[in-house]
Parts: sequence; C-alpha cells; structure tokens
Amino acid sequence: MEEYSLESLEIAHKAVEIANDKQASNIVLLDTSKVCSFADYFVICSSDSSRQIKTIFEEIEHALKKEGILPHHREGETDSGWMLLDFGDVIIHIFATYERELYQLDELWSEADALLRIQ
Repeated sequence: MEEYSLESLEIAHKAVEIANDKQASNIVLLDTSKVCSFADYFVICSSDSSRQIKTIFEEIEHALKKEGILPHHREGETDSGWMLLDFGDVIIHIFATYERELYQLDELWSEADALLRIQ
C-alpha cells in the first residue's frame, strides 16, 4: 500500500505543477486519506476564465496520459465553471472563482491535511 500511496502523491504533485505552470490560482493539495473513503488526495485550483480551465484540464490529462496514467472519470464542461479529473486515489478539481466559493470544497474537507498551498 505504501508504494501505491507514493505513486498517488506523485500524480497529485504533477497535477499541482501543471496547474501552476498554466497560471491556475489558489492551488491546494489536500491529503484526504484519513477523512475520505474514496480518494487519498484532492488537488483544488481556480481560474478566471473558461478557456484557462479547459487548458489546465487538458494539460493535466495529457501529461499524465504520457506517463500511462488515465483518468477513471472526467466530469464537467468548460462553461460550467467546474471540471474534474478522477484518477482513483487522486481527484483534481478545477474551478472558476465563483463556483469555488459556491461549492466551498476547501471548507467541506477542512479536516484533511493541507500538504501544499500556492496562492
């Protein structure tokens, strides 16, 4: 199990790195393993435009696909203000600023350990 967790953490860090490179804002990496039954890590980030949300989403998916890592599930549309990539133990949420404030995932999962924050 330890080896798989490390791999999951590497996936999460790669997603954070790509989101940061693509100018995402308010990036948070949460360790949800102690408070969530379906994922070990959440990456949550924001963007000001639907075009940028789509770019972040596509870049993360493309980079991980090159590593042989495919999402189990994809959700959301560019215009919805929220897109999700589910890699099993790692779930990546890309929000427009308004939707992030509306859904308040950071607060919903406030008991999770924040491993990283990039404003």
